[in-house]
Amino acid sequence: MSFYDELKQISWNEIENEIQNRGEADVDAALKAPAVDFDNFLSLLSPAAESRLEAMARRAHLLTQQRFGKTISLFAPLYLSNVCVNRCAYCGFNAGNPVNRLTLTPEQIQAEGEFIAKMGFRHILLVSGEAPKVVPVEYFTKAADLLRPSFPSISVEIYPMSTDSYRELIAHGVDGLTVFQETYNERLYPEFHLGGKKRDFQWRLETPDRGGEAGFRRIGLGALLGLCDWRVEGFFMGMHSRYLMRKFWKSQVSISFPRLRPAAGAFEPLHPVSDLHFVQLLTALRLFLPDVGFTLSTRETPEFRNHMIPLGVTSMSAGSKTDPGGYTMSDGENGGAEAQFEVADHRSPELVAEIIREKGYEPVWKDWDEAFLA
Repeated sequence: MSFYDELKQISWNEIENEIQNRGEADVDAALKAPAVDFDNFLSLLSPAAESRLEAMARRAHLLTQQRFGKTISLFAPLYLSNVCVNRCAYCGFNAGNPVNRLTLTPEQIQAEGEFIAKMGFRHILLVSGEAPKVVPVEYFTKAADLLRPSFPSISVEIYPMSTDSYRELIAHGVDGLTVFQETYNERLYPEFHLGGKKRDFQWRLETPDRGGEAGFRRIGLGALLGLCDWRVEGFFMGMHSRYLMRKFWKSQVSISFPRLRPAAGAFEPLHPVSDLHFVQLLTALRLFLPDVGFTLSTRETPEFRNHMIPLGVTSMSAGSKTDPGGYTMSDGENGGAEAQFEVADHRSPELVAEIIREKGYEPVWKDWDEAFLA
């Protein structure tokens, strides 16, 4: 049974009602449970759990240290292209937005990669808009070949591909796949995805399965916080993670927490997520998924990211640019290519690493090498 089959058997509205109807006694029972099950998880996502947030945070802190130690992995995104055929209402790359577009040449990719490597990173995330005719699989294999000497770990956050295409990427040194479902609400999904292949809810939902079948070492997922009720999104993220961990047990599963940021098109979140609710979501997921990595990006402010370090985060981006050529090219050189969204944390990677150390954690620039398999 695929995850889509499982999802079809569960009503979004029923889960929403279950969460809303939980009381403080249910939350206390969940916090006392030796292991949090799906029923406990619903309680931890409920409004009633807000009064127990401090206890949730303490337990999340301890669980994370037990499973991951006091380390935070650092990575940087490299945007290769902002050309996109999709019309996603919330995204700066929306094909309907009259913005400047750019796809990096091999020489530009090399220059961006060298700049990122000089900042200290050894894990890089390749990002692009969804335009298979402009950036086919061969474009990404060539990019991976160029970057592999400097980056032992290369991940991709690109358009969904077939299992065979993913195997081709893996053969060229790509070891990680990240794909956000954006929302698990199939009924509302078309309202945010107005055109392009991304309108196919099931094709996107089953992307991590194809990545797992291909053999990616890392599989990352997430929902775009602000589109729908974060409590219900959180439940389905947890459910999806459990499914992937069970089916692809050789892969490391991680969750990202992208919160909507200003972007071209001026989309306004329909369900804004407060800092308090963000903390509740992350800590509830940590108690439910002790062994899953949690990633926090530069979408969040420096102050908020600092406070989240002890609560369950295991990986952070730093010094990020979300426009193609953003690291080495001026607006004049890259034609003012549009960014996907506005970054909130503009601190240098060195400063982020310093803050991590001040919090009593160790910043990790390199956490993987093929030699580990020897």
